[in-house]
Amino acid sequence: MAFARKPLIRVISVGVLALSLVGVTACGSSSRTRTFQGEEEGRSGLFGLGGREGPKAGAPAQLGVNGYLWRATLDTLSFMPLASADPYGGVVITDWYVNPEKPDERFKATAYILDTRLRADGLNVTVFKQISDGAGGWTDAPTSAQTETDIENAILTRARQLRLANISG
Repeated sequence: MAFARKPLIRVISVGVLALSLVGVTACGSSSRTRTFQGEEEGRSGLFGLGGREGPKAGAPAQLGVNGYLWRATLDTLSFMPLASADPYGGVVITDWYVNPEKPDERFKATAYILDTRLRADGLNVTVFKQISDGAGGWTDAPTSAQTETDIENAILTRARQLRLANISG
């Protein structure tokens, strides 16, 4: 009976080895891209029977937010050093800015673009202010709500100008 098991174990071992090699080979990459027939026709998914459609090859990347608001935010806050900008999440964070006329205070702004449409409620700006304590340190200070509103209005005005320039020209 021991003699009959040996060929069976050998067959199972060869089968496991063959499956392992097929699995490892599937992980390899190829220099050419493989597409399914349905993807070229705009269909994707299992066997080209529909499903999620991904971005088309060669299509330009889309912003996750309104392009006019994004450009206007960058233009309006361009006098402050930029710390971070995420066009897909719609967040612009500036670094601390010290006005040369008032070196004892500094400002930082964060702008959130919340919508893909050009709307007033699609924008939120938060301004932070710090005052120098004279010993090289900075203390948080309250900012006027009007400051944030003024910056939002400046961004919205610039976005409208960009949109009108794009439509007429």
